[in-house]
Amino acid sequence: MNIALTVMNITAPVFLLAAVGFAWVKLGFEYRVEFVTRLAMTLSVPCLIFVALMKTDVDPEALAALSLASLVAYGIVMIASFALVKVMRLDVPTYLAPLAFGNTGNLGLPLAMFAFGEVGLGYAVVVFAVMAILSFTIGIWIVSGGGSLKRVIQEPLVAATLLGALFLWQGWETPSFLTNALELIGQMAIPMMLITLGVAVARLETRAMGQAVVLALIKVAICVAAGWSAATWFGLEPVAAAVLIVQVATPVAVTSYLLAVKYGADAQPVAGLVVASTLLSVVALPLILAFVI
Repeated sequence: MNIALTVMNITAPVFLLAAVGFAWVKLGFEYRVEFVTRLAMTLSVPCLIFVALMKTDVDPEALAALSLASLVAYGIVMIASFALVKVMRLDVPTYLAPLAFGNTGNLGLPLAMFAFGEVGLGYAVVVFAVMAILSFTIGIWIVSGGGSLKRVIQEPLVAATLLGALFLWQGWETPSFLTNALELIGQMAIPMMLITLGVAVARLETRAMGQAVVLALIKVAICVAAGWSAATWFGLEPVAAAVLIVQVATPVAVTSYLLAVKYGADAQPVAGLVVASTLLSVVALPLILAFVI
């Protein structure tokens, strides 16, 4: 009973904030997703990542191990997802990237913070950064057939990750007034991302939901197995292992739908995956947390 209550206290704020965004749209109020997303990804999330890494008490070697474990976990997920897409005779550009990369930003970061505190958030931003780099390179290459190294270099969250890692490694800290300002900006990220997630899901049009539900179920199984395998292989300590498993198992990100639209893939099945996997996560993520806590 205590575990159930703990998990509910962790997950309820996440889904309640997403529900606010969902209800906001259904009530007919204006919400400019493009502006909020750009504000979050260009300013707020990079500040959150930088401060979280700079102030974390986690040993840099542990973060390096987590980075390698994240790469291995996503490698396993991509290979397994590619095999699944081929077996089911689905279109690779449409389905592979959404099945491989989860919503580690909008959902994974707040979930890690609520579940494991500042230390968990420090770990989560590392997994998020690894996923984002893979998504902006391999992910875009899968969807569009072309690489995007320039886009990776230009991403503020990549710069924030590298700079935060440098400050962590050297033991540096920014002046207090600057740290406080960066923290305030970063604190906008989590509520904005969760509300935007609800808004985006409310606006999606879907079809072929039966297939989407099946794929979402298989995705969760693959991701949990991949996260657990990588965490065991690298001997991660319990909190780092738990964060890795939860982050890798997050549902399909709304950005997968946006990329499908931008690069001409079939966007409607991706929209179905976003909705199905997000709804499934309401049950799946609490169960995963109950297992790893």
